[in-house]
Amino acid sequence: MRLPWPYQFRSVTFKALERRADGVFEPAGQDAPVYVVEFQAQPVASAWYNLLTEVDLIGEQRPSADIRGVLIFLHEQDNPGPPPGLADAESLFKAVYLNRFLPELLAQEPSNPFVVVLVPLVVERDEELKAQVPHIWQTIQSAPLPEPIRERLEEVLQFWLFERFRSLSAKEIASMIRHLTPLEETRAYQEIFAEGKADTLQRLLRRRFGAVPDWAEQRIAAASTEQLDAWLDGIFDAGSVAGLLGPADLTDLYVREREQDKNDNDIAARAEALNWCPFSYFLAAFS
Repeated sequence: MRLPWPYQFRSVTFKALERRADGVFEPAGQDAPVYVVEFQAQPVASAWYNLLTEVDLIGEQRPSADIRGVLIFLHEQDNPGPPPGLADAESLFKAVYLNRFLPELLAQEPSNPFVVVLVPLVVERDEELKAQVPHIWQTIQSAPLPEPIRERLEEVLQFWLFERFRSLSAKEIASMIRHLTPLEETRAYQEIFAEGKADTLQRLLRRRFGAVPDWAEQRIAAASTEQLDAWLDGIFDAGSVAGLLGPADLTDLYVREREQDKNDNDIAARAEALNWCPFSYFLAAFS
């Protein structure tokens, strides 16, 4: 091979190759292809190179396997196009567009919770989506699913709603999902619901930042309902646990102040719980 232009030769070391694929589908004992799936929610110029890297890394571990790549986009315009030469390998790499096949799938399986949970990705008009959200939520609640799977689907839906309606507060999104029933209006339910806010906040923090420090758990446990709401509304903009809750060295003072004011604020805190339902952050659509 002759190079038609001048080139500079150098050795390159790749240090940061730790990667996580959104999904790897492996055959259960059959002689069949392995599929590496990446979901691209936003336009990224390097999307195809990211997929190629993951396919290559798995290929290094299993050099005799038939490994193929699937890149899922929301819309056709999100696809930056494959690198030169990759278009000739259509049998190995495939682009899938949710806006093409999901509406038809929804029409065929309107009661499938694994399908309806993705509605926020393809419904373009906000008002139309808001009108569909209660039905989506009810479909998930009524489906014959193991409880851990139902909770995961709830998290998926809640994540997409937070991403779609960034200007809305947690309470506003909650009112979009459901209305209070007579049971939810009782004092006992409100107390349980308020406790759920703290649990939800800790789950969100773990999903975003990993293990939650002891000081953060103490601060959350001592917080009022109003403060929990404020933290929940701000969690997607925070860069760290301390960035959301405040520095760790304020914990002792904060706990003492909250214990002193807890009785005074108890009634107001319970009232704030009326129009809220727990939300959880889900990192990826198919992880």
